[in-house]
Amino acid sequence: MEKETTKIKDLTPNTKKTNVLAKVVSIGEPKEIPSRFGEAKKVAEAVIGDETGTILLSLWQDQIGTLKEEDVIAIENGFVSLVPRAKGKMHLNVGRYGTLTKSDENIDVNTDLNMSEKEYEGEPRRYNSERREPRRYNSERGYRR
Repeated sequence: MEKETTKIKDLTPNTKKTNVLAKVVSIGEPKEIPSRFGEAKKVAEAVIGDETGTILLSLWQDQIGTLKEEDVIAIENGFVSLVPRAKGKMHLNVGRYGTLTKSDENIDVNTDLNMSEKEYEGEPRRYNSERREPRRYNSERGYRR
């Protein structure tokens, strides 16, 4: 991974467009949760870590089953969200604009600091469902923020 990476201890609830290099510590069983549109989606939580700490990684649909424990992964353009069902705890996400690939790097994991243990106050970010500012219309470009 040639791009600058963020250490797990430096992730915050507002982190977005981040690159992380980490090792998979454990992977939970997939669960089905309802989406906003009614259909069920599969999600699994994986604990990933680097030499600074660990965090929960949300694996969705096609990502489930692609990783195993001890895999080293590179996440590009990931973001952190606060998960309401997890009492406002931080989760790292790949999202539709990010990528998750396996890496040949060797990483030691510090399990003493779990960034997903701390509970945060505040509203979780919503993507594509609520706009913070109205869109403006430009006759040459169409709608934009």
